[in-house]
Amino acid sequence: MTLQKLFLTFFGSGLSPKAPGTMGTLASLPFGILIIHTMGIQTLFMLTLAITIIGIFEINKYEKITGIHDQQEIVIDETAGIWLTLMISYSTLSTLSFNYAEVVTVILSFASFRLFDIWKPSTIGVIDEKVDGGLGVMGDDILAGFAGGFLTVLILLGIEKLYLSLFLIN
Repeated sequence: MTLQKLFLTFFGSGLSPKAPGTMGTLASLPFGILIIHTMGIQTLFMLTLAITIIGIFEINKYEKITGIHDQQEIVIDETAGIWLTLMISYSTLSTLSFNYAEVVTVILSFASFRLFDIWKPSTIGVIDEKVDGGLGVMGDDILAGFAGGFLTVLILLGIEKLYLSLFLIN
C-alpha cells in the first residue's frame, strides 16, 4: 500500500467492505479524543486543517490516477469531519455537570456527524453533488462536521438543562 493510499484510507480503515465511511469515522474518533486529551483542541484544529488541505491535493492526484470521483475507500474526509465535530462538542463539555457527560458527548458527536454525512441536507448535498475533485470530497464532510458539532452542542445543552431542572431545583 502506498503512503498516499494509507493517508486517504486513514490507515486502511476505508478499505472495509461494509460501511467504509462509518469505519473511517470510528477509526478517527479515538485519535481525535487522544489528541484533545494529550495536546489540546488547538493541536487537533491544526491537524484537521493540515489533513484537509493535504487531503484536497492528494484526492485530486488520486482521482487523476484512478479516473473515479469520490471513491468509497477515501475516508480522510470523514477524519476531518469527525474531528471538527469533536472540537465543537468538546468546547462545551467543560460547562456540563451531568454524569457521563464525556461519554455522551463522544456518542452524540459520532451519531450527529454520521447523520449529516449520510443525509447531506442543504449546502452539504450541493457541495457533494456539484463540486468536483478533492474540494468536493472534503467540503461536504467539513460542513457535516460543523453541523454535527452544533447539533451535538444543542443536544448536550438540552440534556444539561433537563438534568438541572430535574435534580438540582426543588
